[in-house]
Amino acid sequence: MTETAIDLAILDEPFILNPEQIDFYREHNFIKLKQVFPPNLLEHFGQVISESVQELNTQHLPMAERDTYGKAFLQIMNIWTKSEAVRQFVFGKRLARIATELMGVRGVRMYHDQALFKEPGGGFTPWHADQYYWPLANDNTVTAWVPMQPVPLEMGPLEFSAGSQHIPLGRNLKISDDSEAYISKALRINDFPHVVEPFELGEVSFHSGWIFHRAGANQTDQMRQVMTVIYMDKDMKLKAPENPNQQNDWNTWCPGAVIGEQIDTAINPVVFEW
Repeated sequence: MTETAIDLAILDEPFILNPEQIDFYREHNFIKLKQVFPPNLLEHFGQVISESVQELNTQHLPMAERDTYGKAFLQIMNIWTKSEAVRQFVFGKRLARIATELMGVRGVRMYHDQALFKEPGGGFTPWHADQYYWPLANDNTVTAWVPMQPVPLEMGPLEFSAGSQHIPLGRNLKISDDSEAYISKALRINDFPHVVEPFELGEVSFHSGWIFHRAGANQTDQMRQVMTVIYMDKDMKLKAPENPNQQNDWNTWCPGAVIGEQIDTAINPVVFEW
């Protein structure tokens, strides 16, 4: 496939949200949107991102020798800093504008990107909340989860616990067997709806930093290829880290940022603003 066959302008064209979709996100802190991207564009960037993952991947242990986190996915971050082609996708204004509208902010910055490739036979991703890892002063964050192919239930689509952003239980747990057991019990007790649905080709989900989510194992013989982009409010400030993972994220994803001040570093540029 050649680039001339792909309308790359779609990356920057607006995707029109209706008021009901925005209201749904703000109540539940997640939403799935259909037909965000056309199939040929996803095919093209799926190949581009897959090549970068193969080049940058450092996980070579057999599946049986990995821990639960290692079995869940191959995780390659900030690919945009190493590939101009991936940068073109990650900095597309279509995704960033959706994130901005869902949160109701003036614009969004890049926090970081990450490819999450769940290998054939790869394990489940435990229940967790992303913002446990992030030294960010408020919860104006959103992650775009972009599958590069359809994701049937047996491939391990992203699952959500609707409304779970309101409970404090489990927020101090990193992704692990412990988070799976503890958070699963807490969500059952609080009777939050568990949303488990396949993703159609072109469907993209958006979720906040504090909503609990997980993914099942990949029971197919195909790689589950997903690209994610994590956005934060353009006015986001750095907070003092509350755990070692937040300290690591400060050093890695916001180098040079100052506690109590706006995060405005070379790798946290504004992607979209009104």
